[in-house]
Amino acid sequence: MQQSAQDTWKRLLDQARGRLPEPTLRTWLEPVDAVALEEDRLVLAAPDQFAAEWNESKHAKLLSEIGSELFGTRFEVSFRVQEERSRRPQMDFFVAPPGAAAAPAGGPPAWATPLNERYTFRTFVIGKSNELAAAAAYGVVEAPGKAYNPFFIYGATGLGKTHLMQAVAHALIERSPEGRAVYVGAEQFINEVIEHIHAGKMPDFRRRYRQELDVLLVDDVHFLERKEMTQEEFFHTFNALHQTGKQIVLTSDRPPTEIPGLEARLVSRFESGMVADIGQPDLEHRTAILRKKAEEDHLEQTIPDDVLGFIAEHVRSSVRELEGCIIKLLLFASLKHREITIDLAREALADKIKAGTDGEGGGNGRRAPPSIDRVQEVVARRWGVTPEGLRSKARTKRLTVPRQVAMYLARDILGMQLVEIGQAFGGRDHSTVIHSLDKVGRQMARDHTFRDRVGQARTELSSL
Repeated sequence: MQQSAQDTWKRLLDQARGRLPEPTLRTWLEPVDAVALEEDRLVLAAPDQFAAEWNESKHAKLLSEIGSELFGTRFEVSFRVQEERSRRPQMDFFVAPPGAAAAPAGGPPAWATPLNERYTFRTFVIGKSNELAAAAAYGVVEAPGKAYNPFFIYGATGLGKTHLMQAVAHALIERSPEGRAVYVGAEQFINEVIEHIHAGKMPDFRRRYRQELDVLLVDDVHFLERKEMTQEEFFHTFNALHQTGKQIVLTSDRPPTEIPGLEARLVSRFESGMVADIGQPDLEHRTAILRKKAEEDHLEQTIPDDVLGFIAEHVRSSVRELEGCIIKLLLFASLKHREITIDLAREALADKIKAGTDGEGGGNGRRAPPSIDRVQEVVARRWGVTPEGLRSKARTKRLTVPRQVAMYLARDILGMQLVEIGQAFGGRDHSTVIHSLDKVGRQMARDHTFRDRVGQARTELSSL
């Protein structure tokens, strides 16, 4: 093949434009460099380990297929980290090196809440329940203050919202050590408003939050509910930062429309960027989280894989509880002077296992999930249409809603990938599926009748 790696990559990228959404190309593939062309294998260098792993798992197969079509022979595309970064210590990819902390005119101010050094992209385990949020988070790092601004992450307690938010902060600090990324909890923001009002120093507060930072990360913004004075200040702070292109990242335990007592103008602004949820991890995701935890704490030889699998199968409430189970199991084994086995785990975590016996993962008697055909059949019958209609290219109003519901349930119950869902519904693209999932989620949040109807379909499918 008589062409350079760069020319080959340009041709592949041009062909990929017809198969991948533009935001995906901009965020993941355009920052990549072609570094080697070895016979029929193109090696691409991503800016960091997270991007290399993401591209390898999500895009390498498609790019290889495109290459094979272009060049008429078997072709392979692979990703690695850029050379200068591959020589750095593993945990340094997203955290500023020790010397960077002393860099002048950079870093968070003293009044900001310190970042947790463990909350980086390197330690964030991606699964079906959080892949959209993780992709958007990386998009924020690639282009802060642009498309995903604000970036609003929501989900139940203990699922990794704060971890992902702080991973964004670490990555931005790594890329721009002179920048000022400020992380605070909503309660701290509220208390500071009160204190500065009482002290007559609101100009200092406004200068601090509106002029002296580049990135604002606010955790648990649902605590702003019914705090009218604080909401007023937050509204103007939000506007000042947004208008000057400063990145805003927010987390909450619910979507903006479900936060009671939140002013409509704040809801509107929170929804103006990217709103992404983090859901409950499935069995495979929970197992991966536990293995990552064991790896971080060097427990691979202490806790066998079968014990990790046992915990993942029986404890399903949150990532935080999974981590708590590891701590409890280690303490129990130490007190009993016994090796860690499944029997010991069953004894140590009896309360957790009992609470988690209902639903998914309840032992060898688990039912297999329904098929996508069954999902389409149930939804079609309940909405008075045909399964063929859901799979068709037709865009009539009568078919649009049930099709979106079926996509939502395919994601929720079957855990299907976005591309798989699109293919099952007439070859629709990735962005259409995301829009459908988001629309059903929003409709369920504001329409109880609709939510009950979707819930009845879910119940029927779950009982099959």
